[in-house]
Amino acid sequence: MAEIENIATVMSRGGRPANNRREIKIIDTTLRDAHQSLWATRMRTEHIQSMLEDFDNAGCEQVDLMAPIQFDVSVRYLKEDPWERVREAHKGAPNTKFRALIRSKNLASFDFLPDDVIRGWVQRLYENGFRVIGSFDGLNDVDNIADGLRYAKELGAHTFGALSFCESPVHTDELYVAKAKELIEKADVDSIMLKDAGGLLTPDRIRTLVPAIKEVIGDRQLELHSHCLTALAPLVYLEAVELGCDALHTSIEPLANGAGQPATQRIVRDLRALGYTVNVDDERIENISKRLSEIAEAEGKPVGKPVAYDGMHYMHQLPGGMLSNFEAQLETAGLSDRFEELLYETARVREELAYPIMITPFAQFVGTQAVLNVISGERYKMVPNEVKKYALGYYGKLLAPIADDVMELILKNGASDIPAEPAPLKPMLPGLQERHPDESLDHHLLRAQFAGSQVDEMKKVVAAGGNPDEQYNTILSLIKELYQNEEFAHFSLKTGDLEINLEKERA
Repeated sequence: MAEIENIATVMSRGGRPANNRREIKIIDTTLRDAHQSLWATRMRTEHIQSMLEDFDNAGCEQVDLMAPIQFDVSVRYLKEDPWERVREAHKGAPNTKFRALIRSKNLASFDFLPDDVIRGWVQRLYENGFRVIGSFDGLNDVDNIADGLRYAKELGAHTFGALSFCESPVHTDELYVAKAKELIEKADVDSIMLKDAGGLLTPDRIRTLVPAIKEVIGDRQLELHSHCLTALAPLVYLEAVELGCDALHTSIEPLANGAGQPATQRIVRDLRALGYTVNVDDERIENISKRLSEIAEAEGKPVGKPVAYDGMHYMHQLPGGMLSNFEAQLETAGLSDRFEELLYETARVREELAYPIMITPFAQFVGTQAVLNVISGERYKMVPNEVKKYALGYYGKLLAPIADDVMELILKNGASDIPAEPAPLKPMLPGLQERHPDESLDHHLLRAQFAGSQVDEMKKVVAAGGNPDEQYNTILSLIKELYQNEEFAHFSLKTGDLEINLEKERA
């Protein structure tokens, strides 16, 4: 019923008649942002490999595969070589336009990395198969991403620049128009992505924002990326298309909704009902959906479900994962009854710090400062190094000034050894190459982002045949699947030193 109402709402405002056949492109996010949002980025390479044939024939315009967090989790937790995942994906789906997203100059860390690392990263993304490469900056400081985008285009990649969205007095339509122009002037991007990581866009806002951006980007493609955190994203998507948006970021159920993107199946159905052409293969999409359901059931992973509207989300704008972390931190400090106070404090700190967008790393900066303010009982008595660096402009140009009284406290109570201006960053790769002469540039780049011990541990686990914890999960899933198969009354499984024999009675 809700989907019918969505279509009826759009059509009642003059939606295009059914004879309109404009094509809307689908950019799939299942293999990157969807499992980042719902599975803590724990999709393994073997999971991806099991779906590649269907993805290669599903008809998506592009398939989002990797951003820095996927490299991070692969190294730190899955103990997989993320570059090998990239190569395997391109090998298994040679006709697919996989895309990679770069997070400004700080990639997976909180501090900026030197230009030689950023350029090396772009180079190896391209040389490992990516032909669609884009970038975003949490402050919408185009100077932080322009060089990498220009270099990606020089190599031959299709490039996209992201406009990071949030709600605040400074994030106006005029600001986004200016930033879109800047992305075109400074980086000559091929397409513009409106990136709403907080799921904050509303139908009212999209009705002014999309036409304003479309007017200044010419024939470049406009993509819309949002999350279902406020339950409005599916309707926002339909409104955006009516206003000229060219491509939508969706993920395949059951890895959709909730903290993830709108569901491909539902959005495609609604678009077609409105008369648009969407050239995806429904059968292939369904195959992927079934495989995702199998993985979720076998490994006890959650599936996305629609959420109720939450107006308070617009006040604090926190990512879903941080909310649960906040509750845990307050519980540890014996302050569980002050959770709502913390949410209000978060909104206040964000305003005082000139409205940073609540995405990594700025969500962590604001949230940590808010927690310290509540726990200590004195605002800005303790100031993390990152907050002081942010206030001093280490991460880029702020869109508004920080309140004078707050700036005074930050400078007074922050670490005294942080210079007023950041020093130029020295190249990192020559030193890494000297210390690890037998390694490839791929691994040097991983070392530039993560602690060397993490990379060493990953390499050790890969050489030994894989992460034993993940192997255990895979074996457990196989046992469960075999046991539920009615064709087998008895089966044996042996791997290494482990041997399992199961027998079940026939009904």
